Amino acid sequence: MDILAMPVLVWGAYALRYSDFAPPIKDPWILLAAPAITIPILFVSGFYKSVVRYLGAEVAWSVLYAIGASMLALAATSYMAQAIEVPRSVFVIWGALALLYLAGSRFLVRRFLLSVLGSAYDRQPVAIFGAGDAGAQLVAGLRSSAEFFPALVVDDSPSKQGALIAGVPVVDRAGLEKAARRERVSAVLLAVPSVSRARKMEIVRWLETLNVRVQTVPTFNDMASGRARLEELRDVAIEDLLGRDPVPPQQDILHRCISGKQVLVTGAGGSIGSELCRQIMALEPTRLVLFEQSEFSLYAIERELKDAAETEELPVQVVAELGSVVNRDHIERLCRHYGIDTVYHAAAYKHVPIVEENPVAGVRNNILGTLATAQGAEAAGVQHFILVSTDKAVRPTNIMGATKRFAELVLQGMAEKSEKTIFTMVRFGNVLGSSGSVVPLFREQILKGGPVTVTHPDVIRYFMTIPEASQLVIQAGAMGKGGEVFVLDMGEPVRILDLATTMIHLMGLTVQDDGNPDGDIAIAFTGLRPGEKLYEELLIGECSVHTEHEMIMQASEESLDWDELQQALTRFREALDAWDGDLIQELLCLYVSGFQPGTSGDKAPETLQTRVLPGMEKS
Repeated sequence: MDILAMPVLVWGAYALRYSDFAPPIKDPWILLAAPAITIPILFVSGFYKSVVRYLGAEVAWSVLYAIGASMLALAATSYMAQAIEVPRSVFVIWGALALLYLAGSRFLVRRFLLSVLGSAYDRQPVAIFGAGDAGAQLVAGLRSSAEFFPALVVDDSPSKQGALIAGVPVVDRAGLEKAARRERVSAVLLAVPSVSRARKMEIVRWLETLNVRVQTVPTFNDMASGRARLEELRDVAIEDLLGRDPVPPQQDILHRCISGKQVLVTGAGGSIGSELCRQIMALEPTRLVLFEQSEFSLYAIERELKDAAETEELPVQVVAELGSVVNRDHIERLCRHYGIDTVYHAAAYKHVPIVEENPVAGVRNNILGTLATAQGAEAAGVQHFILVSTDKAVRPTNIMGATKRFAELVLQGMAEKSEKTIFTMVRFGNVLGSSGSVVPLFREQILKGGPVTVTHPDVIRYFMTIPEASQLVIQAGAMGKGGEVFVLDMGEPVRILDLATTMIHLMGLTVQDDGNPDGDIAIAFTGLRPGEKLYEELLIGECSVHTEHEMIMQASEESLDWDELQQALTRFREALDAWDGDLIQELLCLYVSGFQPGTSGDKAPETLQTRVLPGMEKS
């Protein structure tokens, strides 16, 4: 088409020069010279390498350079051929026409491909919140998407409102509200990666009032690495809203028990254990031993960490060891063989209803397993032993929490008599996204159309992200001198009903209740499960002291002397041999202070303040 168009453009230049549709062209050779000179120059300049649908600024520069060079080349050819009857203005007019034709035709075709053909795919209109770099890149990417097209860009900055980003208007919140009311947008995509969690919560709180789906897109790093495509939109992670703005870890504390040392993690394939391993890998121990009783979980975390070590060129030897924490001799042999310096004990049965129905297994794994692991580590000369505990160990109402509290008592007793191993406990609440967490359960229920099951309308819980919890566990363990119970600052607890309601709203749906019988998703109250509490606490007593880290406190709590502890352990073993669940519960009531099986802890402390989630101010 360009070859055919060039002679026509020469005729057009003559016609404009002479103001005549039949201009006098006395040197017709120029009609052939124009394509013969221009097309090769355009090719060399890279003009024909651009894909029309993705044209950018580089095309404008290449065509500008090519036409400029062609004008000079045609003028020089005319001069050398002594074609004195070719007016000099013809070259200038031809250059302007060629520039207009080459650039204009491409951008018209691009517009046709994006608009006309794009509508054939029934693309969904979306709004993008954020007119920064991320928003601009998202607009550019979605313009060529077959599934979505950007209808609006929303930004709170007055200086950006009224502007155009790749032809898409930037509006204020009122503009988005009007578009949502008229159903001109099907979803809102957040493109504000650098804002704080508090700011993101404020944005989402307002977006919830529009009854549109709020989503995010994969990061550009994920798309560049091939892990995700632009079209793979995901709902806003509730984890991004519940968590606080991350507190930078204190690097000297992080490295204290890990860098250059031999580290072992029990329960390495679990939610907390696997994240502990990832954090430990980044701190470059000499060797990281993964201990896990689930073969598949061990395989998965070993493969992930070895791939990470190879990709990031980390000088860490990753070793996978299959076994159970109740085998003391196995633990001791492992620690001796690898010269283990630090043990993170994250292996535990933690699902409250399951442990409630299987008290024998809970005591064997959580209590005797902790004892066996601690004794094996001590016998092998391990320097630091850190137990990952739970807020359910505080005034427990279930078997799981009581066994974890007794595991703390075991370590407190061992810390009193040990001269070479520092035993430390770290206690925290629910972690978002862990196995058994309500967040993935609610998400699955919403995707299936509901109902979302909540045990009780007044249940509240503390929440923390897995990476933050793991970093704080590492730092707390490094501060131990022997026998301390460290408590992580979990912030303010969240009402689970508010959490469920927020997740429904973020997916662009409404709650079906008495006030809205035509809503999309119902919330069903199933009643408290056996041993479940309405609220959780982090401290047994009222005393806690601050540590060198602002997010970590040290609790001052009672313990058992070693002789009493040995007597209790003997009685637990007898109950296990007899397979007597009732006796196990009686023993836990006897030795675990505050254990009240079957109660719900239905009165929260007066000082307990729950965090208000987006859109829940009036609930």
